[in-house]
Amino acid sequence: MPGIDECLLQAMRLPGARGAALVDWTSGLALGTVGDAPAGDHETSAAEAAELARLAAEHGAFSADDADADAEHPPVEDVIVSNRTSYHLLRFVDTGFDSSVFLHLWLSRAEGNLALARIRLGEMAERLVLG
Repeated sequence: MPGIDECLLQAMRLPGARGAALVDWTSGLALGTVGDAPAGDHETSAAEAAELARLAAEHGAFSADDADADAEHPPVEDVIVSNRTSYHLLRFVDTGFDSSVFLHLWLSRAEGNLALARIRLGEMAERLVLG
């Protein structure tokens, strides 16, 4: 079971990965970073990504609407934002405490594979050990 640093290094092995971070969406703080930052600064990128994650997680229009939804699990699995040159994949991590962290992967659109990245980031999030 990988910790934060190993998990982020695994994310950087994905084709087209430009940068990765583990972010607390309640505070906007980066708990770990590797590679480049989309805004040129990991802390700024973490704070901006946290705003988007918080919006998705706290508003009912985006949260789980099935009978199995509960407070123990993040209400959203992931958020994908695309622009002309890259993808941003925010994958919520299910933790034993408050599930307020997510993995942020910045992926080159020309070199990356969004479907593969989504699958692998989900696997990484399941194995991630925090604490």
